[in-house]
Amino acid sequence: MTPLTTSTPSSRRVEAGAEGAAELAVRLGHTFSDLSLLQHALAHRSWCGEQEGGAPSNERLEFLGDAVLGLIVACHTYDRYPDYPEGKLAKVRSAVVNARVLAQVAGRLGVGEVLLLGRGEEGSGGRQKASILADAFEAVLGAVYLDAGWEAARTLVLRELGDAITRAGEEPDDFDHKSRLQERAVRDGAGTPRYVVVGSGPDHDRAYVAEVYLGGIRMGSGEGRSKKDAEQEAARAAWEELNDA
Repeated sequence: MTPLTTSTPSSRRVEAGAEGAAELAVRLGHTFSDLSLLQHALAHRSWCGEQEGGAPSNERLEFLGDAVLGLIVACHTYDRYPDYPEGKLAKVRSAVVNARVLAQVAGRLGVGEVLLLGRGEEGSGGRQKASILADAFEAVLGAVYLDAGWEAARTLVLRELGDAITRAGEEPDDFDHKSRLQERAVRDGAGTPRYVVVGSGPDHDRAYVAEVYLGGIRMGSGEGRSKKDAEQEAARAAWEELNDA
């Protein structure tokens, strides 16, 4: 893979990217044979678009990391819960493989602090956006996988998500927020929740925002990389709003 440093005209930017990648590598607990992989994982498309002549973004690494993450979690839950049917296994996986949880992991690792962002994303708080952080974590995972293979990637995922998988595995139905919200809404006489979902972005990198209404009243909103994830996050927000009322 071509190192990111060969594609960027600003030495100051390149040095900042290399320094940030080195700091993140320490937090990841992984010694990279090729640190440029991690630099590449931190290059958001908004930054790449501002570079003279362009620069490769982290989207391909994100695509790879997403697949690696899903397989690691699926294999782990399949082995750990041999009596669970497919439906329960899917609930456990969706409870941890979503933008909110992955953004929390990225936050713990300080990924947002070292991202290369364009001026627009920087100014609009991109370092705290769940979608950007979740995508960046997947790109970082993709970089670890390319650098050292399956076991290194698996170690990182289970270290950062193992506790969340355990909690979801103990009570998988607790993480099906849409079902819980619907049961409560019907029981309380509010009727069936209604979801309004809006997608944005290119086909290969869609983002969705969902709002959920009970009896015509907006009760919560959420975002995700699929309509289902966005609706689950909106239902979770509504559930918490009902419990706090």
